[in-house]
Amino acid sequence: MRYNVLTYLIGEGFRNVFKNKKSSSASIIIMALTMLIFGVFFVITQNINGIMQQIENEQGIQVFLYDISEDQTKAIEDYIKNIDGVNTVEYRSKEDALNQLKSQFKDREDLLSGYDENNIFPASYVVTLTDLSRSNEIQEKIKEYDKDKPESEQVIKNITSKDETVTTLINLANGIRIITGVILLILIIISIFIISNTIKLTVHARRKEISIMKYVGATNSFIRWPFIVEGIIIGIISAAISIVILGINYNLIAGKILESQVVSAMNISLLTFSDMFGLIVLVYAILGIGIGVLGSCISMRRYLKV
Repeated sequence: MRYNVLTYLIGEGFRNVFKNKKSSSASIIIMALTMLIFGVFFVITQNINGIMQQIENEQGIQVFLYDISEDQTKAIEDYIKNIDGVNTVEYRSKEDALNQLKSQFKDREDLLSGYDENNIFPASYVVTLTDLSRSNEIQEKIKEYDKDKPESEQVIKNITSKDETVTTLINLANGIRIITGVILLILIIISIFIISNTIKLTVHARRKEISIMKYVGATNSFIRWPFIVEGIIIGIISAAISIVILGINYNLIAGKILESQVVSAMNISLLTFSDMFGLIVLVYAILGIGIGVLGSCISMRRYLKV
């Protein structure tokens, strides 16, 4: 019996969609477009987060050292490792620094041949962070190692970082997150309005039938569920259409961006659509079903009052 009731409710929901083909189609198109707009900002946000993660893993601060003993070098290394917010600490010897510069000169590395015997490049520690926004804070903590020491006993020569670049990226990421949140809220309101008005047309056309059902004892839930199913179907179809369009266009645009010289020079990679697919499906399913249910409930309130 329960199976028959469930089949009836779902069947009625599907019939409602196909009975009102014009209004349902219009709702699906408009809602798919609004969800597509959100999807664009969503994938941009995911890529910004991915790029930030790449920078956190690869970029940080570099602590240059004076010519100090092995014990002093080990002591400063242990000190840096114990600072909260430090991810990795990698020692770079004077020879490593020279070899790195030679690799940048490539075919002209012979210009640095005189430095092999008289290496003026300082040893250093390359420090990556767990949170780029704490770069200044961690630099100050590292500088405290030489605090109150006489100049002859100091071990830290200089600290360099790309603070300006980091700050710009953090502000950009935060700005896009805020914009995405605002757009999501606006699109949800628009989508709820669209679905509720679509279903309201169906409800209005069947108002006499609903009155008879209430008269013979049908519960509000029994009357409401077919329209909720209708809203869910519209939401799911809209989500599916927008995911397909988003996926096709994202792969084309991302491919063009990765081929550009600017991105190649920055040595960063973008997320593939398959990397984000699971999260996108989950977010769109929640949006489609949630908006469909909410829109249906709003449109039914007037007709289910006792």
